[in-house]
Amino acid sequence: MKMPKVIETYCPYCRGHTPHDVERVRKRKASELRAGQRRFRRVTSGYGGFPRPKPEGREKPTKRVALRYRCRTCKKAYPVPGIRARKFELTE
Repeated sequence: MKMPKVIETYCPYCRGHTPHDVERVRKRKASELRAGQRRFRRVTSGYGGFPRPKPEGREKPTKRVALRYRCRTCKKAYPVPGIRARKFELTE
C-alpha cells in the first residue's frame, strides 16, 4: 500500500483540518526493567527447557502497520489505528 507523506486531516489539538506528516512507528528496544521482562528472565533462566511452546501454524500474510500523524502547525503527534498491509510505502 502506498500512502502520501503529507496528508490534510483533522488535528484534535488545533481542532481543525491541517496538514500532517505521516510517520511509521518503529519498535524500540524493550526495557530490561519492566515487570514482564523481569518475569520472563526469571522463568527462562536456570536448568531446563524453554517454558513456552513454539507457535504452531504459519505467519499471517499481512502485518499491521502502526502510524503516527504529526501536525505541521502545532507539532503535536498522535497515533492512528493500524492498517493491515502486505507492503507499506510512504510516497511524496
